[in-house]
Amino acid sequence: MRFKLLILSLLVSLLISCKTFDPYVTLESKQIENLLKKAPATTTQETDCKKLSVGEINTLLQNIASIPEEPVDFKEVAVLETNFGPVILAFYPDKAPRHCAAFKRLVKAGFYDCTRFHRIIPEFVIQGGDILTRDDDPFNDGTGGPGYNLPAEFNDLQHGAGMLSMARAQDINSAGSQFFICLSRERTSFLDGKYTVFGKVIGGLENVLKIAAVQTAPLQPGGEPSYPVQEVYINRAYMLKR
Repeated sequence: MRFKLLILSLLVSLLISCKTFDPYVTLESKQIENLLKKAPATTTQETDCKKLSVGEINTLLQNIASIPEEPVDFKEVAVLETNFGPVILAFYPDKAPRHCAAFKRLVKAGFYDCTRFHRIIPEFVIQGGDILTRDDDPFNDGTGGPGYNLPAEFNDLQHGAGMLSMARAQDINSAGSQFFICLSRERTSFLDGKYTVFGKVIGGLENVLKIAAVQTAPLQPGGEPSYPVQEVYINRAYMLKR
């Protein structure tokens, strides 16, 4: 009888914990530390982030096709290990399932490893995810993608500090791999309903702000003064389940 009561108590506790689990609560430092202990054993150092040739980039793009697109679970997170510290992302698979699954696929394919944040605008966004930041031509940064486009999944999530959204060209269905992390609500509210929000920073927002503070300049005369003078890398990216 006592054993049955113990089992029943454990089941009730489990049900309560499941109901109260909030995937979007900001993680405390100890939680981040414990989560990062689950990281894959292999590491990519900043010194390993060599430039890629056109052929090597094309091979990487072709390899994406061998990675199945899988749905993202609410308990899954992506970790971006940047040279400014880790950034942990939770996802909204109920709001933008295709964008979440595509991001997970690119992470698993190693697509984001060694790519750079190529566009930084204080109090607006930091933007990355372009494979062409790995070649030796800085003037094409911001023009690359995974070789396919995603249909828009506009939803009721608001852009604001720490929110993850997908960049695109003028065509609303032209998103691919480039993403941006918002730095404020005031300067990004006009993006609501025009860009697909699909995730949120739940750990390492202080590292996002460090990246946002990097000095920038125009890449060419008359250009947008948003190109980081100091290179900001994603050393590696990987998925973890909490």
